[in-house]
Amino acid sequence: MFLLAGLLTAALALFTELDILLNLVCIGTLFVFYMVSNAVVYRRYVVGPTGSSTESGDRQPSAWPTLAFLLAFSLIALSFTLVWKLAPEGGRTRVGLLSACGAAAVATVGAFQALVPQAHTPELWGVPGMPWVPAASVFLNVFLLGSLDRPSYVRFGFFSAAAVLVYVLYSVHASYDAEESATLDGAKVQDEACRV
Repeated sequence: MFLLAGLLTAALALFTELDILLNLVCIGTLFVFYMVSNAVVYRRYVVGPTGSSTESGDRQPSAWPTLAFLLAFSLIALSFTLVWKLAPEGGRTRVGLLSACGAAAVATVGAFQALVPQAHTPELWGVPGMPWVPAASVFLNVFLLGSLDRPSYVRFGFFSAAAVLVYVLYSVHASYDAEESATLDGAKVQDEACRV
C-alpha cells in the first residue's frame, strides 16, 4: 500500500506544475489547521474529559452555542476575506467594512467567552488564551484560504472526494477486519482506564 501511494505521489509530482502542487499543499494544510482550530474549541467547550459529564458532575453541555459561535465566527472571517479581496482599494468604504468585520470578530469571541462556560480545564496542558488563540487561527486560515484561486479549490474538491471514496470503500472495512481478527486471535489488549 505504501509503495502504491509513493508511486502515485511521484507520478503526480512528475507530471504536475510546481505552482499547482504548491497550491494543493497550501489548501490542504490550511484546511486541516482550520478544522483543528475548530475542534480545539469544540473539545474544550462541549466534550468533557470523559465525554459524558463535566468536572462538576453535571450533564454534558449543549453543543449548539459552540457550533453557532464557530459558524458565526467563520462567516465573519469569510466576510473580512471577501471585503479584502473584492472591495476597491483606497476607499473609506473598504476600511469601514474591514473595521466592522474586525470589531464583529472581537465582539463575537468576547461574547462567547463570557456566556459559554468551558466543559473542562485541562490538567496537564491546554491551549492558552481560550478561545482567543483558536479563533485567531480560524480567522487567519480563512483569510489565507481566500487568497487561493478557484482551480485550486476544484482540485482540492476532486482529491478530497477521491480520498473519501478510498476511505469508505477500502479503509473502513480494512480497519474493522483487522480489529476483528486481532480480537479473535486474542492479540488485542485494552486498558480500560487508559491512565498515563
